[in-house]
Amino acid sequence: MSDVEKARTSQTQLVHNTPNVASRATKIANPGALGLFSFASTTLILSLYNVNARSIHTPNVVVGMACFSGGLAQFLAGMWEFPRGNVFGATAFTSYGAFWMSYATILIPGSGVLSAYTSPDELSQALGIYLITWFVLTFMFLIGSLRRNMGLVSLFVSLCITFILLATGAFAGSVSVTRAGGAFGIITAWIAYYCGLSDLLVKDESWFTLPLGNIV
Repeated sequence: MSDVEKARTSQTQLVHNTPNVASRATKIANPGALGLFSFASTTLILSLYNVNARSIHTPNVVVGMACFSGGLAQFLAGMWEFPRGNVFGATAFTSYGAFWMSYATILIPGSGVLSAYTSPDELSQALGIYLITWFVLTFMFLIGSLRRNMGLVSLFVSLCITFILLATGAFAGSVSVTRAGGAFGIITAWIAYYCGLSDLLVKDESWFTLPLGNIV
């Protein structure tokens, strides 16, 4: 084989035999279930507050969950996805881990975030901008999930709707729209639970597995 042919063969192998980054050999266990369960649990609690379940109007009990479960645990799941080579999972988990920690910071009285606003309307508009920014990022994750599986696509579609409704509710000062966002948040949480359970039920280690709807 000539040097030119060898070079072409090597180049072809480089293009076609590039390992799937999501399945790179590593001793790190799959952190997907941890990230999804942490996200789902925190989202479920806050969403129940948003629909005023049990007549709850003050969401501050979610602060602990937002700091440590939705925040720290999910952030760590994202960090563990990086050495596994899963850029999508790493970016998503790290981003939403940071989201929950930032949201907790808003609600912590000592942070001074809420007390800095003397006008309720200004605070609502500021929260609306905060939420619409996360809608934009979530929409980008939706685009990135389109060739993965239907579980993730459904998750990000539902989360996009949740953020846009919550942002609209904040901008318009509408309790009913915020409640609608809370309702979609509950749906989002259960989809995330399903996806997390699917990751947890590993083939040959579980009695059954859950399909995520692979996209051809």
